[in-house]
Amino acid sequence: SVPFLIRLFPSLLTKFVYLNFLAFPFFVDFWRPELLVNNTINLHLSTEPGVTVGIWHTVPGSRGAEAQGKDQRWYEEALADAHPVIIYLHGNGGTR
Repeated sequence: SVPFLIRLFPSLLTKFVYLNFLAFPFFVDFWRPELLVNNTINLHLSTEPGVTVGIWHTVPGSRGAEAQGKDQRWYEEALADAHPVIIYLHGNGGTR
């Protein structure tokens, strides 16, 4: 019956191969990354009209003490300084 179901619903195959409907770790609030990773804040960027991309900004451990208790404005200013920025693209899972 599995080949028959895959023939009828080809999108099922991609769901079971990539498992992009699962969010791991389970029962985690990805809107509050500071609960998972130290010195991290959740931001959103508007890339074009109608498209918004969610990002996490994590400062390096060397600036961890400086980042304690800071608000979103401080993190945005930290992005604009002379330090390099590393972008990690997580793939098609839909979570960070």
